[in-house]
Amino acid sequence: NKKLDESSRNWMKRHLNDPYVARAKAEGMRARAAYKLIELDEKFHFLKRGQRIVDLGAAPGGWAQVAVQRGAKVVGIDLLPIEPLNGATFLEMDFLSDEAPAALMAALGGPPDLVLSDMAANTTGHTKTDQIRTGALAEAAADFALEHLAPGGTFVTKAFQGGLDSALLTRLKQGFTSVRH
Repeated sequence: NKKLDESSRNWMKRHLNDPYVARAKAEGMRARAAYKLIELDEKFHFLKRGQRIVDLGAAPGGWAQVAVQRGAKVVGIDLLPIEPLNGATFLEMDFLSDEAPAALMAALGGPPDLVLSDMAANTTGHTKTDQIRTGALAEAAADFALEHLAPGGTFVTKAFQGGLDSALLTRLKQGFTSVRH
């Protein structure tokens, strides 16, 4: 039996007392993150019936679950295995591998209308390192979105407080009609 270190114990305590965790469990959602996507969609209205969606960092499938419920076709990718979900295809592979973009596009069957990225690097506990590693994933997700999205498509990504690197923000502003935080 491994003992949890203090930060793990604190995370577990926050997790168990989190009202979104309880709500997700009660409503049959795969993750509390589903409510963040719902909140973003209520504000920005990007989820539409019939869309083709790529979900980067998809485990455990909360964002895909919301998108499928709203009538989209979803292909997700993650290093971790994901329980099957009707209306979604999940690839267990590294998004950063050379094969990943082609595998995603083949499974989707056409250009995505929406690229979602909830990817985050495993945290080290060193804030600057964690921000840099997660920032690199956001850049890779943006590269994929800019290269593969259908015309007029949407890219949604998570960024730590402190935001996206200014060079990435500039690229997004050049590649998209509008960029919102």
